[in-house]
Amino acid sequence: MFNILKMAAKNLTRYRRRTFLTTMLITLGVVAVLLFVSVSGSFKTMMIGQITDSMLGHLQVHRKGYLASIDSLPLNKNLNQKQVKKLEEILRSEEAVESYTFRIKLGAMFSNYAETTNIRLNAVMPDKELQTMPLLGDRIIEGEKEGLLKKGEILLPELIAKGMKVKVGDTIVLVANNKDGSVNGQSFLVRGVLEGISGPGGRDGIMHLEDARSLLRIEEMEVSEVAIRLKSIDQMEDVFNGLKAQLSSMTNKEGKPVFELHTWEKLSPFFNIAKMIDLMTLFIKVMLVAIVLVSIMNVMIMAVYERINEIGTIAAIGTRPGKILALFVTEGFLLGLLGTISGTIISLIGITAMNLSKLTFNFGRQTGLELAPTIDASDIVVTVLIVIFIAVLGSLQPALKAARMDPIAALRHV
Repeated sequence: MFNILKMAAKNLTRYRRRTFLTTMLITLGVVAVLLFVSVSGSFKTMMIGQITDSMLGHLQVHRKGYLASIDSLPLNKNLNQKQVKKLEEILRSEEAVESYTFRIKLGAMFSNYAETTNIRLNAVMPDKELQTMPLLGDRIIEGEKEGLLKKGEILLPELIAKGMKVKVGDTIVLVANNKDGSVNGQSFLVRGVLEGISGPGGRDGIMHLEDARSLLRIEEMEVSEVAIRLKSIDQMEDVFNGLKAQLSSMTNKEGKPVFELHTWEKLSPFFNIAKMIDLMTLFIKVMLVAIVLVSIMNVMIMAVYERINEIGTIAAIGTRPGKILALFVTEGFLLGLLGTISGTIISLIGITAMNLSKLTFNFGRQTGLELAPTIDASDIVVTVLIVIFIAVLGSLQPALKAARMDPIAALRHV
């Protein structure tokens, strides 16, 4: 085997220009794949972090059927005090859960004493909300960020603040219906202006949960949703399955589940973009396979035709077809190996250079987001194995052709 490897290496050095060009083509393919995987993966991870750490959390729990009617923000589908207490016990016993926050989601009429419009509100416990959504404070574009807000204060979405010409420090009035249909109004101080969390047309503001209970005349503790932050997003699937098993066992008097549990993937449209990024990564890998396959096959076919006399000679002196086959396959293997080694080294240098240069980009109103490309060892290993496998596969057909040649006919070839 060592002799075959040695002969294959010598054959590649005999045609240095062809070997160099083929190796460079494979190298460029490997570099393109690894850099794309690292950059796109970094972008996807950053965007997922922005969404989960300022808006959704990693998991959310609602009362069964709440999400199906969330557009109307139904108050009659809130979790009651007993259900909230039971859910808290479960979350506290789960080691992977870092924090969780309670919210009441409601719709109200917003008035600046001159005009009126509708507004959606998330009523929160400020301390718990900031623990679970550590990037939420960065969404406040006007006003004080420290502590989020106090009782009697409200954070307005930018769309409504501009449309109603309301500034930080102004007093506004909220009017809302409780679950029984009665109307109540309450005045609030504008603490700050919030970037549209739900998008450019976002109408979601933030108020204190105790103020919401007062406005809606809710006596006992009840919440619309519970957002959960995990110690690591990599634990999400395991925690989801564990919590789902525990929550599904809890049923009402009719024997139906009380809770419904969702991951951020089911709650955010960005997950579709994340899937598109994964699809593009797969497409790039397919292109790499095509490049390697065509390159290796072309080189090895040319090698076979140029070395017909040589093949005839080594066959005539008793070299078995299996060894001739192994010789050409080994040449393809070495070409793939050289290309992946050089491609991997260049890619790692490129990733290091991008991290040192601290590349930044803007995403909506968020500016100066730093791109930190990284790549898992598993991605490198998979790419290397794919390239080498395709290189061997691409050299197999020409190698079989060489192994099956008739020695006499090969020696007569001019």
